[in-house]
Amino acid sequence: MTDAMSAGVSVEPLSRRDRVRADTVREIKDTARRVLVEQGGEGFALRAIAREMGMSAPALYRYFDSRENLVEHVVADLYDELVAHLVAARDEADPAVPAVQLLACSRAFRRWAIGHRQEFGLLFGGAGDGVVPSTDRLHNDPDSPAHAAAHRFGEVFAALIAQVFLERPFPVPAEEDIDPALAEQLRGWMAEFPAELPLGVVRVFLSCWVRLYGLVAMEIFGHLKFALDDAGSFFEAELHSVADLLGIADAYALVRRA
Repeated sequence: MTDAMSAGVSVEPLSRRDRVRADTVREIKDTARRVLVEQGGEGFALRAIAREMGMSAPALYRYFDSRENLVEHVVADLYDELVAHLVAARDEADPAVPAVQLLACSRAFRRWAIGHRQEFGLLFGGAGDGVVPSTDRLHNDPDSPAHAAAHRFGEVFAALIAQVFLERPFPVPAEEDIDPALAEQLRGWMAEFPAELPLGVVRVFLSCWVRLYGLVAMEIFGHLKFALDDAGSFFEAELHSVADLLGIADAYALVRRA
C-alpha cells in the first residue's frame, strides 16, 4: 500500500500518453545501461542507444536533453539498485539490531560488487571515465540525479554507524587529537550523518570504510591476484577486525557468514 493510499489520498492514474512515455524512458535507460556495461564509455553515444531501440538520435532528446543527462539517470538507477540490495540485507538481518545489520550490509556490498563487476567499475572505478559524472559533480551538484542517488547510498552506512555508536559507544579519538586539517574536512562531512556524533566517530567510520571498500575495489579490479585467488576469507578477516574496532565483535561471532 502506498503512502497516498494509506492516507486516503486519491491518486490520479497516469494517462495513456504518460504511461507510454514512462515505458520509453525506462527502455532508453535499460538500453543505455546495457551499452555502458558491454561497451564502456568509449562505445556510449546517443546514436548507439537510438540504433538499438530503432529510434533516431534526435528523438532521444525528447526524453533526455543531453548525453550527460541520460548517463546521470543511468548512474542514479545503478546506485538505487545497490541501495535496494543493501536495504534488503539490512532488513533481513537476524537479529534485527544495528550491529548485525551493519555487518550484513558490508557483506551485501561485496556480493553486489562481485555480481555486477562492470556496474561497480562504472560507479567506483575508471570504467566510466569521460562518461559518468565527475567526482566533483557527483558529490557537489544537488541538481544531479546521480548526486541524490549517491547520497542515498551513503545514508545506508551512515545511519547504521550512528545507531551502533548511540546504542553501544565504541572508543574514538578525542577531537583535539585529530590532525586539524583532517578535522576540518571531517566536520564538513558530518552533515551527512543522521545524528549529532563526536568527530571521532566520523574518523573511525572513515577508516573502516576505506578498509572494506578498498579491499572490495582491489578484488573487483583484479589487484589482489598477486596474492589471492579468492578474497572471501580475507574480506571476512578484515570485517572481523572492523567489528573489533566498532566494539561489535560479539555480533560478528553471532552471524559469521552471510
